[in-house]
Amino acid sequence: MKSPARRIFYSTLYSAIVVVLLAGCGDKNEPEKPAVQASQKSATAEPGMSETKAIAEEAFIYGLPIVMNYAVMNDFTLNKNSGQYKGPFNQIKSDARVFTYEDTAVVTPNSDTPYSMLWLDLRAEPMVISVPNVDKRRYYSVQLCDGNTYNFGYIGSRATGSKSGDYLVVGPEWKGTVPATIKKVFHSTTPFALTIFRTQLFNAADMPSVVKVQAGYKAQPLSAFLKQPAPAAAPPIDFPSATTKGIKDNFYEYLDAALQFVPQTSVDKDVRARLASIGIGPGKTVELKDLSLERKAAVLLGMKEGDDKVSAYLASGMKEINGWKVGSLMGDEAFYNGDWLKRAAAAKAGIYGNDAAEAMYPIARADTKGKVLDGSKHNYTLTFPAGQLPPVNAFWSVTMYDGKSQLLIKNPINRYLINSPMLPVMTKNQDGSLTLYIQKSSPGKTKEANWLPAPDGPIYLVMRLYWPKTGAPSILPAGSGTWAPPGVVQAE
Repeated sequence: MKSPARRIFYSTLYSAIVVVLLAGCGDKNEPEKPAVQASQKSATAEPGMSETKAIAEEAFIYGLPIVMNYAVMNDFTLNKNSGQYKGPFNQIKSDARVFTYEDTAVVTPNSDTPYSMLWLDLRAEPMVISVPNVDKRRYYSVQLCDGNTYNFGYIGSRATGSKSGDYLVVGPEWKGTVPATIKKVFHSTTPFALTIFRTQLFNAADMPSVVKVQAGYKAQPLSAFLKQPAPAAAPPIDFPSATTKGIKDNFYEYLDAALQFVPQTSVDKDVRARLASIGIGPGKTVELKDLSLERKAAVLLGMKEGDDKVSAYLASGMKEINGWKVGSLMGDEAFYNGDWLKRAAAAKAGIYGNDAAEAMYPIARADTKGKVLDGSKHNYTLTFPAGQLPPVNAFWSVTMYDGKSQLLIKNPINRYLINSPMLPVMTKNQDGSLTLYIQKSSPGKTKEANWLPAPDGPIYLVMRLYWPKTGAPSILPAGSGTWAPPGVVQAE
C-alpha cells in the first residue's frame, strides 16, 4: 500500500529537548562517559549520555516500521472506534471501493485497487488462505507482511498465476504436517501478520466484478480446513493501545509495546540488547520512564537524528532519474539482512509497499530542475513520449498525495490518480505522446480528462508499475533499467 501510519513530524521536538535539558541542568553528579559506538558497549553496562543518544537513534531506525505496523494493527483490528476499523483477527474485510482522502491510517495508500484486509493471529494454529480462479486479464495480488514489515510471500497473478488454490501461512514456532492439497507454505517471523489483497478495478462500472472476485477470497484455520477439532485457543491479550496519530508523541512507548509481539532473532539480537539497556523492549534492563532528565533529552535527540538519517536515505539512497527517486526498498528478511535504515526508509516512503518484482514505485517531490513541487505556486506537466508508457505486465498509475502528510487529497472531481485503464478516455497529443496536467485548478474542459488534481501546497507523486516487465524496455533492475520515468516540468 505503500504500507499503513502517519508521517512523523518533529516541529515541537527541539522545544521539548530544551525544556528537559533546562530542567536537568542542575544535576552535575553524573559525569558524562566517553562517546563510543553503541555496538562496542556491553548491553549490561549503564550507557553514557553519548551512547544513550546513539542507542535511541538506533532504536528509532530499527523500530520505525515495527511501530507503524503496530499502530495500524490497532487502528484496523483492535480499536473498533478508530474510524479505520476493518474487523477482528482472521476475518477478511473487503472494501467495494478504492481508498480516498478519508482513509488516513496508512501513508501513500493506492487508489488503484480495492483492498481486502486480513490480520492473521497465528498463535494457536496456521491459517489457510484460498483464492478463486481470476480472469487472466485482471491483475490481483495477495501480499503477506509480518510484524517486522518483511514481505514474506505472495499469491496472485505474477507469483502463482490466475488459478484457484489453497495456501498455508504459519507462525514462527509451527512445526506441523503440511496437507497434500496445500500449494505453498509461507512462514511469518511474527505471530501477527497482515495480508493485503489487491484486486484490479478497470473503471467504476467494473466494481461488481471486483466484488465477485473478493467474495472468492477465503481464510480459515487449518483445523477447519481439515475438518478436524480445533486446538486450544491462544490466550487473550490486553494489547497496549496505540494510534497512527499518536506515533510522534509516544514512539518509544509504542515500540516497547510492539516488541512484545516481535520475537527476537539472530539478526536483531544485538540491537535488541542495546535497546534493552535504555529501557526499550521485553528484555529491558531499566525502565525508560526512570531515566534521568538529561538521559531523556539524549533519547529525544537520538530520535530526531534517527529520523533525519531516514529522510537522508530517501533523498540519496535511491537513484535520481529525471527528478524521480527510483530504487527497491521493500522485501523479505533476506532482502534487508539487518539493514534497518533501508527498512525504515521503506516504511516512511510508504509502509506495506511491494517487492520490486511485484511493483515499482518511483517517487517525486521535485521537478526536472530540482525545485520542490508545490501546487500553490505552479502548474506542472508530465509527458510520456509516444510509445514510452510505463512497461508493465499488469497496469501503471500516477497518484497524487499531499506533500506533508503523504495522504490522498480532497479535490473537486474525486480523482486521486491517473492510470492506464483510463487511457481510452484520455487525450493524446498529435505526435502520440500523453501529457498529464498536474495542478490544483482545472486546466479547462478540453484537458480535464488528463488532469491530476494537486494540493494547494507541497506535492508528493508516486508512480506505480504493477508487475513490471523484465525484458527491455524495463524499469528493472531498479535504478538501472532501460526505461526511465519522464520528469515533471513546470508549466509555462
